[in-house]
Amino acid sequence: MTTLDLPPALPAVAPARLRPGATARALHGLRRALFIGLPVGLLSTFITYGMGALTDTNPAAEVLGVTATPADIARMNHYFGLDRPFLVQYVSWLGHALTGDLGRSYFTTLPVADSVGRALPVDVSLALVAVSIAVLAGGALGIAAALNNGGRLDRTVTALCAAASTVPPFVIGIGLIVLFSVMIPILPSGGYVPITDDPGQWLRFIILPGLALSADLAADIARQLRTSLVGAMGENYVTGAVVRGLSRRRVVFGHALRNAAGPALTVLGIRIPILIGSTVVAEVVFSLPGLGTLGLDAASRGDIPLIQGTLLAAIVIVVVSNVLVNGALVRLRPQARRTP
Repeated sequence: MTTLDLPPALPAVAPARLRPGATARALHGLRRALFIGLPVGLLSTFITYGMGALTDTNPAAEVLGVTATPADIARMNHYFGLDRPFLVQYVSWLGHALTGDLGRSYFTTLPVADSVGRALPVDVSLALVAVSIAVLAGGALGIAAALNNGGRLDRTVTALCAAASTVPPFVIGIGLIVLFSVMIPILPSGGYVPITDDPGQWLRFIILPGLALSADLAADIARQLRTSLVGAMGENYVTGAVVRGLSRRRVVFGHALRNAAGPALTVLGIRIPILIGSTVVAEVVFSLPGLGTLGLDAASRGDIPLIQGTLLAAIVIVVVSNVLVNGALVRLRPQARRTP
């Protein structure tokens, strides 16, 4: 093969030719993600509100107690707006929710938005820390395993990932508490401090629950990235990059990893709803005042507006996270970076 044969055969290693349409393609991908995410979010709010409206519990009777008369219950139902048709209630609730008004608690009469606003930063912090740890740890392990394909390190990473996937988050959480709060007392076993009050203390309180939630996700990311990166390293464009004399670091991180990261990001998008659901367990184990704790307390009292508010906040987190993941996928896919 002569040097004249190389440029036509290796268009994929000339990234400078693929940049002009990247921004437009990325915006198109984000619009497409929003086009999918908004209907999903709307349907989720409908199901959420319907679950509360179709329950056998009569909120007015629960609030007034056993001494309430039918007339008292009817007046309270009218005050809550529960005597209107279901669709009218839903549209009214959704319209107010879009403006930030989630109604008031049936029992405390406090605005639901205020209660959700105090609990939401806990879940957002926990999710961000867990995802960050999972991406960093899972990415490092996956890359290391792929670059040592078939070796001892590869087998060790595979075994660790298999073990991490079989242990529930609450078991990992309890083990972390025993290790780092009892045996080696360097971190608190529970509680929460807002990051705006003390970033250092916030990190000390959030790191253990973040680790507990990240283990399973990190294992999935590592396995998926390892498999896709091994496949990418055998592609023609990687061979061409090596022939052109590019360094191993540039070949792996500049070419192969860009294409191999797509499936791992897809796994991340799929696992985010599961991660959000698992925060309830972490909040119980580590005594965190998050949405899960708020929702459980509301469910025990039959406080429907508060339940709906916490579920709506969780829906927003999931939809926004998936839109961001889809946007990242668009930036990584080679076909989304080519000019029209």
